[in-house]
Formats: sequence, C-alpha cells, structure tokens
Amino acid sequence: MKNSNNSNEPSKTHYDYIITGAGCAGSSLLMRMMSDVFFHDKSILVIDHSAKNNDDRTWCFWEKENGIFEDIVAHQWSYAQFLSTTFSSRLPLSPYKYKMIRSADLYRSVRERSRSFPNIEWLQEAVVSVDSHEGKARVQLPSAEISSDYVFNSILFEYPANKTGHYFFWQHFTGWFIRTTQPAFDPGLATLMDFTVEQNGGTSFMYVLPLSSHTALVEYTVFSESLLEAEMYERILKEYISSRLQVKEYTITHAENGKIPMTSMPFPMHKDRVINIGVAGGDIKPSSGYAFQFIQKRTEAIVSTLQTTGKPYAKKTAAKFRLYDNILLRVLQKKLMSGDVLFAGIFQKNPPERILCFLDNESSLLQDLSIMRSVPSRVFLPAAFHVLKKWL
Repeated sequence: MKNSNNSNEPSKTHYDYIITGAGCAGSSLLMRMMSDVFFHDKSILVIDHSAKNNDDRTWCFWEKENGIFEDIVAHQWSYAQFLSTTFSSRLPLSPYKYKMIRSADLYRSVRERSRSFPNIEWLQEAVVSVDSHEGKARVQLPSAEISSDYVFNSILFEYPANKTGHYFFWQHFTGWFIRTTQPAFDPGLATLMDFTVEQNGGTSFMYVLPLSSHTALVEYTVFSESLLEAEMYERILKEYISSRLQVKEYTITHAENGKIPMTSMPFPMHKDRVINIGVAGGDIKPSSGYAFQFIQKRTEAIVSTLQTTGKPYAKKTAAKFRLYDNILLRVLQKKLMSGDVLFAGIFQKNPPERILCFLDNESSLLQDLSIMRSVPSRVFLPAAFHVLKKWL
C-alpha cells in the first residue's frame, strides 16, 4: 500500500474516530469528513484487510443534483427502458439521471485525497471484533487493541437472527462488461429491467448499461432464497447477448458477481459507541437492493449530527417505508404475485419520477397512494394486514 499516511501499525492507542471497512460506506463517510473543516483536527484511522485497489463492485444509482463523487461517474443516462412480456416502454428520467461508479475509481479518489490530511491514517489489517467498553469504542486486531470515541463499522460479522414475521432472500447476480466488434448499443439508453428472460424460481431480469456503442455492462439478476449454479448465470447471459442483443462477437473485459441481502430483518444501526454503516447498518433498501444513495444519506446525516450534537446517531428509516418494504418482500417471497407482472404494473401506471422518488424513500403520502393503486388490492391488502398484525 503506497500512501504517505499509511502505517504498518497504529501510531497511537486511541483515536477520535476509527472506520472499520473501507468499502463504499467507509470511503463515503471518510470523503464527507475530509470535505468538512470540523473533522480536519480529528484523528481518524481507517482499517481494511484489503488494499482496495481493484474493481470489485459497480454501483449504480439515480440523483437529481451532482453528488460528492460526480467527478468519478463512469457514465450517466437520461433515458432508460423497462421491458416485460406485458408492458415495455422507453422512460425519460428527468429530473433524475442514472449514474454508474466503478469501485476502483471511488477507492482511488478517496485514498488520493486523504494524502493531504495528516490526521488520517490507513491500516491494512484484519478486524477481529468491535465493541464498546467503559465509554469508548474498541477495535480488536490480531495483534493489538485500539480505542476511539466512536467506531464506524461497515464489516458485517454475522447476519441478524431470523425472527418470525421477517423475510429474507437474496438479490444475486453475475455481470459482464463486454466489448463488441460491431456497434451494438445506444450509450444514451439504459435498460433497468428486462423481464423477458426465463424466470428461474424467482424474480429474474437482465440489466444493460451501455458505456459506448461498443461496450456495456450486461448483468443477470435474480431475487430468490437460494443461489444458482455458476453455469446457469453464464448460460443465460450468453443466450441473452446472442439472441436478444443480437451480438455474436464480443470480448468479456471484466466480470463480477455478488449477492445482496433483501430482508426485513433489523440490522442494528448502532450499539453504544459502535455505529454500523453500509450493509452492517441496514443501509440497503430491503425491497430493491439499492444501497449507494442510502449510504450517502446515512453518512451525510452522521457528519451533520456529529457537528450539531457531538453524537453520530442518525434517525431510522420512516416507519411507512419499512412497512412498504415488508409488504413487497412478503408478496415476492410467498409468490403471491410474480415479480415481472408486479413491476410491469408499477412502471405502466406511474411516471418514472414518481417511481424513483418512491424507491428513494422520499415520496409523499399522495405519491405513495398512486403507487399503491398500481398493484392489485386483492394481493396487497391481505399482505399489508398480515405485516401490520406482526408489528402490532
């Protein structure tokens, strides 16, 4: 690791703040701290077992204004399309834009900026555990124990215990960045969901993000309780590229795969002086798997509350959005309605701006009601009553 503020071991035993995990959440929090003079005299230690110098993730999200990572956006789209066997449409996204960021660019951007901050140290080391003790946060490393006023932890040490009344399944995917020999894509049009692929025991769709006329990310995504064999993802990707995209000659320049928990199970946002962020803090929208913008909102709130109150305890997601997520998860997991028909109804009966606002947990009650009218009450009302009964 080549960085002027790197260390092979911590330079002190106590810091103002420690960030455990330098992925999207940890890096986003550090970027916001570096952007605010309030933190410039605070000692900050960032710990990750990895050097964070490769493309291990691709994050996509929508926003109206430029964000803190605007200068590393790999591509953005003003139009998208939704495809299914019952409804298809080209969607103008204004006032939003759909954006892509590659993880290597984000990691590099944050590390390079941190070099000018002598108050920030980086440590490449495994984290054994984090906890609170006697008014301090503690981080246990293989060879040492260090403390801080607060630890911001993005390492998911274990999933919460599955409790009755909660739902859990995976959003799992394999994506290929491909380069074609002939022009094959419209770089101004993103395919957010293409449900015309076979449905393998779960909600399945293809995701196509063109970067140029010759390059695109093509990703096969499934919502289900169990994962597929690796050969299945590859077979469906090959078939889709050949038959649907009509591309016969191409090179796979990068491949990625992963799984994201879609669950109503509560991830603790904090335990005393350990503040969980990212997946560990429940910063994933349970019904969609989107996380990037929720991480940005959460880290922005942490920075704000630290300045105003001296404590980093941000508010929980509004109860109405947690209710909506639980209802949708129940409908999908219990197979009360197929996912392709469900999403087709929502996209057919609502403008894109309303849908994206709803998915961002920023919609008004009037907008919520419009979304609700898009889905059959005979399916969703019993699901809502069931969820509410469990809550009460």
